[in-house]
Amino acid sequence: MATHAPRDADTDTVDLPPAVPSALSALTRLSWELGARIVEDGESTLHSEWTHTETPRRLSFYAATSNTVIVRVRTPVGRKRFYGATQTDLEAALPELDADPQWRRRS
Repeated sequence: MATHAPRDADTDTVDLPPAVPSALSALTRLSWELGARIVEDGESTLHSEWTHTETPRRLSFYAATSNTVIVRVRTPVGRKRFYGATQTDLEAALPELDADPQWRRRS
């Protein structure tokens, strides 16, 4: 279940904060209720977690199914936003996160 989120008319993707790596551009916004239920109620497994070096922003990736990943973005003020992505999207984003000096892997 996706919620309405601002989309770029040219690429039809969800607008993410500028601090989030561009490899994570093809995401589907999930409602807070659905994302929290999947992530925080133990219906998924933590894949990896990243912290931003200049802000209190945090990215967490959870394996929801064999092909689906839930991305939790924690904003600088502590709000949580959830997005759905494919395992392929995650695999494409990890090298970019590893190379980005503004992101540090926590787990």
